[in-house]
Amino acid sequence: MPAPSSPSPLRARARLLSRLPSRPGFYFFLTGLLMVLGFVLAHRLSERSGREQLSALSTERLELYASNLAAELGRHASLPSLLAIDPTLQALMLAPDSAERRHAASQMLARVNVRAGTNQIFVADGQGQVLSASETLTPPARLAEALVQDRRHFFAADPNTGSTDFYLLHPLRQGGRTAGVIVVRFNLAPLEATWIDLGLRSQGERILVADDQDVVIMSSVQAWKYAVLDHADPSRRKALQASARYPQSIGPDLELPASLEVHQGQQVQLPLPGARPMLAQQRQIVPLGLRLVALSDLTEVKQRAQIAAWGGAAFGASVGLAALYLASRRRALRQLTKAQTELQQAHGQLEQLVDSRTAELRQTNDALKSQIAQRLQTEGELLQASKLAVLGQMSAGLSHEVNQPLTALRALARNSIRLLESGRNDAVAANLQIMDDMVERMSQITRQLKNFARKADEQAVGSTALLDCVRNALLLLEHRSRTLNLQTEVDVPAGLRVRAEANRLEQVLVNLFGNAIDAMQRESERRLRVQVVAEDAGRRALVRVQDSGAGLSEADLQRLFEPFFTTKPAGEGLGLGLVISAKIVHEFGGRLRAERLEQGMSFEFDLAVETWAATPESEDV
Repeated sequence: MPAPSSPSPLRARARLLSRLPSRPGFYFFLTGLLMVLGFVLAHRLSERSGREQLSALSTERLELYASNLAAELGRHASLPSLLAIDPTLQALMLAPDSAERRHAASQMLARVNVRAGTNQIFVADGQGQVLSASETLTPPARLAEALVQDRRHFFAADPNTGSTDFYLLHPLRQGGRTAGVIVVRFNLAPLEATWIDLGLRSQGERILVADDQDVVIMSSVQAWKYAVLDHADPSRRKALQASARYPQSIGPDLELPASLEVHQGQQVQLPLPGARPMLAQQRQIVPLGLRLVALSDLTEVKQRAQIAAWGGAAFGASVGLAALYLASRRRALRQLTKAQTELQQAHGQLEQLVDSRTAELRQTNDALKSQIAQRLQTEGELLQASKLAVLGQMSAGLSHEVNQPLTALRALARNSIRLLESGRNDAVAANLQIMDDMVERMSQITRQLKNFARKADEQAVGSTALLDCVRNALLLLEHRSRTLNLQTEVDVPAGLRVRAEANRLEQVLVNLFGNAIDAMQRESERRLRVQVVAEDAGRRALVRVQDSGAGLSEADLQRLFEPFFTTKPAGEGLGLGLVISAKIVHEFGGRLRAERLEQGMSFEFDLAVETWAATPESEDV
């Protein structure tokens, strides 16, 4: 018989995994322990690495800022010595009281100042009194001190702007003694502005430049300028203020250590509101007696350490939970398969529901299109019905208007026959001319009626003469206006052409004129005014139709443009005239409005202008 085979590693692992769900408490304890260890270890390693990287980066930037500052200060270092050998200045030192030599030296210094790009250049005597300068100036307070100490440069603050100035000095000697000094001043505000801009872009780093008194004379943070690096008691502050080096009161104490490590840096906490922990490093600029301090924000380092710590904790937790996960994987797979089956069933049901809803939306869309087509057809029929209703209201007056010329024509014809028999040809010619005028008037009325009754093309919107439309509308209502002795005033430019369709625009005007005539029937004074006002720099024309009727109440004015609302007696109006007119004006790109006047009403609408006449044409009827 063969010997029993030893259990394979896979079987042993399977047996181990089968026991995992029965001991969850042990693995939860192990997971917690690994989380704590991973958190502490990852936090320390990440913070140490972050500080080292930040320190190395800050050291490189310190060197860059120091080189930049030294280059800026040394850019004009040779200028005073070159000026010292100039014949003009040598002649000035031989006769410093000569006004002519001072003037010549000032002109020369002004030219050099402009070409060199400095702020000021001047020559002073041994006591610090200005002999000649590129411009009128007051010597700095520190000049006398620098002459006594035989300095070649010094810093001083501009009392007007508060910015830092750098002064270069070169002595002028005669006979082994110092007879004067050449002083070149240039401002460090552009360099400081560059630092401030970099500080705004990079909120994590601050640059400070302190003088030999540990007072900040340049800073990427404007609020820290003239602050004290360490701590200054009241007596020291008083002495610093009296030194005339600084134009304003000394700023707050930053309480930085007197010596800072260059490479590793030192963590500091500034005593300022909202200050964060920072890594401080410095670089000494010995020839200038300056300290260049870089403050790097440690917030990002600490945040990264926190993230790394939580990552370490997560790693520890993942190791502790890995065994428990492997044991529960089979059950999770079974649940996943079941969930996928249910998801597929839900997906199929959702597809069926979407198809059903899509079919319903298509039916609804088709029904909506049909309703829109019916509405457009109804609106067109209502528009034509409104025109026919207006024609019906005018039919009685127009029949009377046509009947009178017919009667006169018959009388004139009979009279002409008798005149012919008697040989009075001149009288016959006069009668024929009168008959021709009457026929032309009747033809004009019937032609306008035919055009008005014609169904308009809503798509044909072109250039239309507004005055012709007004006259045609008044012609259709002439029988009513003559009966009421209506005074009509038309103030419309003769050459004004608007963007509209003439037939529909005449319908709007007939509706407005007809409503105005109806409103003035019982008034003693009947006055109709048609006026055009330019709007939008002449690109639009505002048409106003005003009457002297009784007007409307506030309640009726609110419902004026509602369909089938009318203030006329029953049988005299459908209440659609203003609604259709407002729709027509809207299609022309305007809006019909109504306004109450002291006497009567005013209806106005605006139209786009195609051509505007040079002068308006006014006429009274």
